[in-house]
Amino acid sequence: MSVSFRILPDRGLVFVRYAGVLRLEDTMNAFAEYARHPDCRPGQKQLVDLSAVTDVEQDFVQLMQVQAQKSEVFGDEGAETLMVYVAPHHLGKQLARNILRSWEPFDSVVALVQEDEAHALELLGQPERQLDELWSIAKEA
Repeated sequence: MSVSFRILPDRGLVFVRYAGVLRLEDTMNAFAEYARHPDCRPGQKQLVDLSAVTDVEQDFVQLMQVQAQKSEVFGDEGAETLMVYVAPHHLGKQLARNILRSWEPFDSVVALVQEDEAHALELLGQPERQLDELWSIAKEA
């Protein structure tokens, strides 16, 4: 699978990591697993690491469908969700721009892109300065 996640329930944070080819089917499966997880809560901040993405399956219509499914969980109980995408290279930035456009119809999601992992972590109020450090202490999903 090209995507995995870990939850830090005490911080209200979900850390999502993509590697290799980003496939929307993998995203849908991982999100369904997250939505069923006992630590899933409306309003959890989302940290999405795109730094290891090497290619992207292109299907904007399916991407919109995935985002609509996500918005149902993220906006549950009137919650607002902050999503920070870490995109340090050209492909990641291109992908992040497409993802940000796909969130535009959904008021419950505030999405930002950062090149620098320390800045991304700071935006989310995390004390760590490196993604690997946070990943290693996060609860396995």
